[in-house]
Amino acid sequence: MTEIDPRHSALVLVDLMERMVALPHAPYSGDEVAERAAELAKAFRKAGAPVVLVRAERPGVAEQPPGSGLLPGLAEPGDVEVVKRTVGAFHGTGLDARLRERDVRTLVLAGVATNLGVESTARSAADHGYALVFVEDAMSALTAEEHRASVTLDMPRLGTVRRAAELRMPG
Repeated sequence: MTEIDPRHSALVLVDLMERMVALPHAPYSGDEVAERAAELAKAFRKAGAPVVLVRAERPGVAEQPPGSGLLPGLAEPGDVEVVKRTVGAFHGTGLDARLRERDVRTLVLAGVATNLGVESTARSAADHGYALVFVEDAMSALTAEEHRASVTLDMPRLGTVRRAAELRMPG
């Protein structure tokens, strides 16, 4: 079990947008990832920890593609929404400052795709000095091999990899 301190931790959900979740993912479907992410968000909110919802916008286009909004029902009042224009969620978004305002020191990461948006965000977070926890069954990639490579080779070098059931919030 991994104990999560809600006073200094935030849940960061990456690219849980309709068009991204609808893509074929492995080893978990987009719907499975979204369901686990929603459960995690509920637990974080109940414990008083911030929930950060990251979504992408394509730069230089007049209109975003259909399905570019967050999944319906995912965001709640008080959540932090971040719009990124790069693969990761830190560059040019003010995310670091928003986390520091809340005295966040640990990020719990989930979303799609494991090896792209989630891992890129994690690498930058590590560069910013955050401790990292990866929720293996609340993220997925376009192939099971890409997911497996990230969660077995790269992410353990940056932080701790756990399944959702292995996280413990007080209360």
